[in-house]
Amino acid sequence: MACTVAELPPLRVLIAAPRGFCAGVDRAIQIVELALERFGAPVYVRHEIVHNRFVVDRLKKMGAIFVDELDEVPDDRPVVFSAHGVPKSVPASARDRGLSYVDATCPLVSKVHRQAERLIEDGMHILFVGHGGHPEVIGTFGQVPEGSITLIETVEDATSVTIADPARVAFLTQTTLSVDDTAAIVAALKQRFPGIRAPRSEDICYATSNRQAAVKAIAPECDRLLVIGSPNSSNSLRLAEVAERLDVPARLIDRASQIDWDWLGQPKTLGITAGASAPELLVREVIDALRDRFDVMEEIADHTPERMVFKLPRELVA
Repeated sequence: MACTVAELPPLRVLIAAPRGFCAGVDRAIQIVELALERFGAPVYVRHEIVHNRFVVDRLKKMGAIFVDELDEVPDDRPVVFSAHGVPKSVPASARDRGLSYVDATCPLVSKVHRQAERLIEDGMHILFVGHGGHPEVIGTFGQVPEGSITLIETVEDATSVTIADPARVAFLTQTTLSVDDTAAIVAALKQRFPGIRAPRSEDICYATSNRQAAVKAIAPECDRLLVIGSPNSSNSLRLAEVAERLDVPARLIDRASQIDWDWLGQPKTLGITAGASAPELLVREVIDALRDRFDVMEEIADHTPERMVFKLPRELVA
């Protein structure tokens, strides 16, 4: 016999804030939607527009076709480049073919690209802190000549890397890294190369930093933490790592259907957050699923609202 609400075990759900969509993700999704309105379906998208399965599936239903490379795009259809950024060779190839394209690269990633170009113009060698194989790393490496940038993934990399001219070295970072891990790597680089040139401002984006800080703020009160986000989302993975390092067991889930109820057990307080590419409706879906098993008391953590907004490409709003 099903339990009544009064018989369900109590559960305080502490919801981190800020969470979910950032300005760059919101802009990228709008770009695909506007391209579909402007050009009609299908619109092709090179790689996942953002790393979230729900978002990608929704856009597919609207008429977006996701491909790995440009040679899969017909000559007569437009293509959108993902929010993670692309090597310079990709838009160059599109122009050579006469393809109509829209670049949805997050402006904060584009900022890193411009910094890389300026550093190379100044004769610097770049040490890039990031995760090998991530689209953002591939895109940034593709902005500069081969051999002018070296990937640094760990403190060990930072302490062992060799540079032809240590007096002419700079560092940049991927925008979606662990704030704490990156600080340790940068400290090691500065110790190894005391004169290393640093970015004028923090490369890790505001949304990544804010969401990690939000997890740190609620973690001391939580018995468990659920992070809503896809497994290929770097910033979502980092949120789970932040909680685990504070001794709070955490799980990354795409949506409510992936909740491991045996793992969850019956905590007194459950923390919930969402990566920067996860929509808020997935947060609500998880809370609704919890209500079927617990007498849920929701509480949103204190926070300062994010007000960042990025402009849309002129070709879609003119």
